[in-house]
Amino acid sequence: MVTPLGAVVRGLIAGTVGTVAMDTLLYAEYRRGGGKSGVRRWEFSEDIKTWDDAPAPAQVGRRLFEGMFRHELPNSRAALVNNLTHWAFGILNGAAYGVVVGSVPKARIWYGVPFAATVWGSGYVVLPAAGLYSPIWDYSIKVLAKDLTAHLVYGLTTATAYKVLGSRDD
Repeated sequence: MVTPLGAVVRGLIAGTVGTVAMDTLLYAEYRRGGGKSGVRRWEFSEDIKTWDDAPAPAQVGRRLFEGMFRHELPNSRAALVNNLTHWAFGILNGAAYGVVVGSVPKARIWYGVPFAATVWGSGYVVLPAAGLYSPIWDYSIKVLAKDLTAHLVYGLTTATAYKVLGSRDD
């Protein structure tokens, strides 16, 4: 059985791998949809110039920073905060996954499905409550399915990476 610290470390690494997989899918969809930016420009949110342009991860990060430090972030930080919040969320959710799965006798890849659904669904609870998303019923099935698919890639990749990293323990 894995130690609690081992579960957290495995989860952090697995969450990183899962986030890379999710971003790879999202970038491929962006390009298929006609997006022109290269992967570096897209990944580092270089087209975000102001807070008005910034998506939900940036807005969450901004609120956390400004609330904690009582210091207003300038527009020039929107892209950086977007990227940091997105990656931190993916990596730290991996740590949470590691803690939960590390407490069961054997890690299973299919655990990535309920994990992904939980991460996906929580966004549609927390973000509307924060005024950053509309309620889930305002989104089309196509939008929700695309978002859920990206989260399933994240969850299943995180679960697979977690299992592979501990294959001697499981």
